[in-house]
Amino acid sequence: LALIEADADVNLEKPASIWQIISTRKVWAIAIGKFLTDPIWWFFLYWLPKFLNQTYGLQLDKIGLPLITAYLIADAGSIGGGWISSKFLKMGWTVNAARKTTLLICALLVIPIYWVSGMADLWPAVLLIGLGMAAHTGWSANMYTLATDFFPKQDVGTVVGFIGMAGAVGGMLMASATGHLLEATGSYKSLFVVAASMYSLALVIIHLLVPDIDSVKS
Repeated sequence: LALIEADADVNLEKPASIWQIISTRKVWAIAIGKFLTDPIWWFFLYWLPKFLNQTYGLQLDKIGLPLITAYLIADAGSIGGGWISSKFLKMGWTVNAARKTTLLICALLVIPIYWVSGMADLWPAVLLIGLGMAAHTGWSANMYTLATDFFPKQDVGTVVGFIGMAGAVGGMLMASATGHLLEATGSYKSLFVVAASMYSLALVIIHLLVPDIDSVKS
């Protein structure tokens, strides 16, 4: 209790209103990033079992090991994403360089899932999907960290709530679009193309809206 109370800052300024927060480019940088990339995780979460069933004929009683493997790889990404960013900072990199380089690494690691829909063998596809999921969890860890980079701590809760909503709206739209695309094309190819490209697009938008994180922090 003493340790927790020692972190209290009695000199905190009054939190900004939601309108003040959403009037800034920095919150839209994170919100758009979440809007574009959270739906990819939702796609993996809800459609991966169906994809494995339709593409490789896996039945429910045999689908467990591939799913477990993909999610274990994703676990490594959620830890690794935070570790890489912190490692860059310890090496003396600026916050801007450390965060954006980590996001770039994650964005590049997602790209190989473009080839998943054309793979005839199960396990190479599962490993590439796992890599894409790991890249997402590493990306997501740094996206939430951007909220603390961009805003004082009295505003972080509001910011995280807003960007979480943006990600949920994107996921809702993705779920609907996935069903329509599969019904229209009968193929997952276009979905994997979208999944492979969204992170790079999001990073470009983040950089355009906030070219220098360090100047935002000062």
